[in-house]
Amino acid sequence: MKNQYFGDINDYRKYGLIRALQVEAQLKVLVAWMLTPNDQRRDGKLRSYLREPDRWLRFDPELYRGLTDLLDIGVTPRVGLIEESSLLGTADYFSEIVPDATAHREAWAGRFLKAALGSEFVFLDPDNGLEVPSRPLGRKGSSKYAYWPEVAAIWEGGASVLIYQHFRREKRETFVPRMVGELRERTGAVVEAFRTPRVLFLLASQPEHSRLFRRGIGRVSRFWEHQISAAGFMAN
Repeated sequence: MKNQYFGDINDYRKYGLIRALQVEAQLKVLVAWMLTPNDQRRDGKLRSYLREPDRWLRFDPELYRGLTDLLDIGVTPRVGLIEESSLLGTADYFSEIVPDATAHREAWAGRFLKAALGSEFVFLDPDNGLEVPSRPLGRKGSSKYAYWPEVAAIWEGGASVLIYQHFRREKRETFVPRMVGELRERTGAVVEAFRTPRVLFLLASQPEHSRLFRRGIGRVSRFWEHQISAAGFMAN
């Protein structure tokens, strides 16, 4: 996540998904932004939807109005805006910048996992998603990925995990089940995938949370039609 992207259309769907799941689950949430420094790219400015309430308000009116208010004219986008609001309820946040260097990343992970203690539902928000072979831990740009040992540590600590995942250059019909299968294999979790037009979200649910999340998935389906679609793996 980069502060420059805050409040764009992907964020609206992202926060909407967290809210829909949490309304039903009522778990102790930690949002880990996995922040990286801003860059000069302009693809984080997808906020025109905030000027189109007739089209976008209906999915989550409270969230839509809240983001519109937070991003008033002249406001610099930053995740601290939502941290200071009540739009994600009583969520806690871990907002440290993610480093590339291995030793610094391991120290970051230690502080993050300490912050996650006692959480029941952790959201990981890396720039790109889960690790890829071309970016091993410690290489430049590795800060844009979540690594499997970090996911495993959260899972083994008793929390369910929701992960932001960019689509890769692979057919989505094969990519989605492949990612679901890998997450299930590495955690033993009940896994669900949520497709949006631009990104994927992967949910690894602790067994005792599955029933709660199923109700949340129903809420997603009712309120976010054509914007967030559950792939149906958890129901199998």
